[in-house]
Amino acid sequence: MDWLNYHHLLYFWMVAREGSLAAASAELRLAQSTISGQIRALEESLGQQLFARSGRRQVLTETGRVVYGYAEEIFTLGRELRESVGGRSGARVMTLAVGVADVVPKLVAMRLLEPALNLPEPVRLVCREDKPERLLAGLAAHHLDVVLADAPVAPARPIRAYNHLLGECGVVFVATAKLAAAHRPNFPRSLNGAPVILPTENTTLRRALEQWFASRRLRPSVIGEFEDSALMKVFGQAGLGLFPVSAVILDEVVRQYQVEVVGELDEVRERFYAVSVDRKLKHPAVIAVCAEARQKLFG
Repeated sequence: MDWLNYHHLLYFWMVAREGSLAAASAELRLAQSTISGQIRALEESLGQQLFARSGRRQVLTETGRVVYGYAEEIFTLGRELRESVGGRSGARVMTLAVGVADVVPKLVAMRLLEPALNLPEPVRLVCREDKPERLLAGLAAHHLDVVLADAPVAPARPIRAYNHLLGECGVVFVATAKLAAAHRPNFPRSLNGAPVILPTENTTLRRALEQWFASRRLRPSVIGEFEDSALMKVFGQAGLGLFPVSAVILDEVVRQYQVEVVGELDEVRERFYAVSVDRKLKHPAVIAVCAEARQKLFG
């Protein structure tokens, strides 16, 4: 029988978690060469490469992401075991492993997941952000309890998954005070030639915006495109251009990024989904997230 060397797995997990060999070396108080050798031994035992070189950085391969997911669960359970046996915890903490699609705004994800942390039973929240395809693979392998996405999973996908609509909201253009004052009058005609920064073309919101621009015969000047919604907001705060935000987090965005409302986009709606492998939700924290979203956040 082949046995997994958990010391090798631990060193791999630390490098993946800390982000670099140097950081893991400092945390483990071991030489980098020692850790590197142990990871190579793990790769040889698994017959798969776990890291790939990208410039000066080492990034996880597809297999590496799968192994990291298992390692995260293994060492989390080990920590809980020590705490339980040592009497430091009266009951096992419930874990909620959530995949957040990289196109879902960070503030929306936070608002959606807040109810899970307000349950009477303590919950350890584990969030992983990635491309929807990779998150769905993790969901199918039961490494994740739920995936938060801005679009439903298409029926044609090979993964069996169920879409649970959490709710929908409008979209609002915001900008710095100077830009807002210049483009608020005669909105939305004022968007013609206006500097805007938008999500990248692979997002549901971008496609909806392009359709809306076309229906209104508007041609704004696209100054930048961003996959990361938080980064888009930072550039918007710096005055690069007008940018769209979900109405459900408008107050937080206005306060946090010190911007003003330019105008609301009629007919443009954002929808958010919880994707699970179960038709009927079972995880208590996922049930709480869905109920709160439908009744209060989007209600």
